[in-house]
This record gives sequence, C-alpha cells and structure tokens, in this order.
Amino acid sequence: MNNSNAGNQSGTVQPKVVPFFEEDSNTFSYVVSDPTSNSCAIIDSVLNFDMASGNVDYKSALSIIQYVEEKNLKVEWIIESHVHADHLSAAPYLQERLGGKIAIGDKVAVVQEVFGSVFNAGPEFKPDGSQFDHLFTDGEKYSIGNLQAYAIHTPGHTPACMTHVIGDAVFAGDTIFMPDAGTARADFPGGDATILFQSIKKILSLPAHSAIYMCHDYGEGRDLEYQTTVKEQLENNIHVNAEVIESEFVSMREARDKTLDVPHLILPSLQVNMRAGHLPEAEDDGRIYLKLPLDALR
Repeated sequence: MNNSNAGNQSGTVQPKVVPFFEEDSNTFSYVVSDPTSNSCAIIDSVLNFDMASGNVDYKSALSIIQYVEEKNLKVEWIIESHVHADHLSAAPYLQERLGGKIAIGDKVAVVQEVFGSVFNAGPEFKPDGSQFDHLFTDGEKYSIGNLQAYAIHTPGHTPACMTHVIGDAVFAGDTIFMPDAGTARADFPGGDATILFQSIKKILSLPAHSAIYMCHDYGEGRDLEYQTTVKEQLENNIHVNAEVIESEFVSMREARDKTLDVPHLILPSLQVNMRAGHLPEAEDDGRIYLKLPLDALR
C-alpha cells in the first residue's frame, strides 16, 4: 500500500496515514502519525485467525509493528472503531509490543451486555467496558502528539460505533463504504437503519475536503481503494448521496440486509473483541477455547 497524507486545507497539523490490508477479512488497519513528532495511533488492527484449524497468526500485526519500529514511532492509542464482527482484534498483542491505550466508544457496554449473554460469559465478564483502557464519549477531544482529534458517536451498524476525526482525516469504521459500495449493514443486534442514516449524515456534514478512510473494501470489480472524501460521497454514494432521503435509505437497507450472509468469523470475533481483543482465559488443560453457541444468531 502507498502512504497517504491527508490534505492541509485547515492550516493545522495534519496526519500521515499509512494503510495495512488484511485480505481474508478485507480489512484496512491504519497507523496515523503526527508528522511533527513521533506520536501515532493504530486504528482497527487485525489478528489473523483460521476458523477451520483454530490457528492464530500475527502476520498482520507484525507488519504494523515493523513499520512503527522502523519509523521510531510512539504509540499513544490503539483504537477500535467498534466491536468488529468480521475479524479478531490484535490490540492486546500490539499493546504488549508497542504500548498505547486500547480504546473504544463508551457504548461498548450495550454490545457487551447482549453478547455476554449470547456466549454465556459468566459473572467474571463485566459488561461495563472495563476491559478497555479508555472509553471515548461523543464529542470527546483528544490528541496524538500535536494532532488534534475528536470522536463522534455514529451508531446504526452497531450501538458502539465511533467515527474518529484526526485533523481532516475521518475514520468511520464500517459506517460507510466507498461510493460504489454504499453503506454498512444494520441488522446486527442493536443495529438500526434509521439511526445509521442519521449517523452517516453527521459524517457527511464534515467539510467537503475531509478524507474518509475505509475499514473495508471488497473491490466491486475494481482495484481496492481505501480513501474517499465527503464531497465524493455526497455526489456518488449509491446508498446515501445528497439526493437520498431517510425513508428511501431505510427501505433499501432493510431489504438488502435480508439478503446478506452472516460474516464467517462473527462468533469468534465478537467474543474476543467484546473483551478488547483479549482471548478467554485458558482452561484447566492449558488450552484456550472459543464458544460456538448454536442457533444464537437466527
């Protein structure tokens, strides 16, 4: 992947953004760094996991570690845009190697409440977000070195989705895709198409030049892309361009969601990611087990 720098139309410090692509889940992770210091954040990391064998691999995380170490960067944040349902997070592994605070939106407790029950996590699992080092609140301002950033609560895909605006770079998680791919599904527990539309409108009210970075891209018959702009979305997004009204979007989204398959890693992903990427405790034989609850996601 080529390095990308967000524009500098605002006249303030803008981030250097470097993408890392994980092919199995079509996920883009990012290292977002302050060009005036050695500070950085890692956004939406991936732990490689093979469902058939149960094997865990750190290839994707090691690519990020190599880059961070080569550039002599200091990791301040390891950010999850939401509790991902299509890949496991590598946040704890990255934290062990690089430091930084693991952070997510404060509505993660809503997701934990639902899926703690689905996985029968037991009383030792606290659905209060305490597994994370920091819980972002809506509108919260924070910094990465000299970079100014803030979080926007953008639910609809999940209750805990947060969009992070760092300089004029926007990291929207799964809320919106490239213009020719449209938007995220809204049929997971706690998802809502009406709320998703309203959240996307928040994102598309940002300055037109703002660069929006994708968490996923599936090609759609073209080369992979990871960056668009607010202007391009308003003009060309097939689901939520400037001409689409809420009722049209909701009807389309709900009908489309009924045709979609469940992500193949949803069960391992959710039970790990609701724990901030930490795997369950090893059992008395020294092995770690993931649960596959039957008929839980009908």
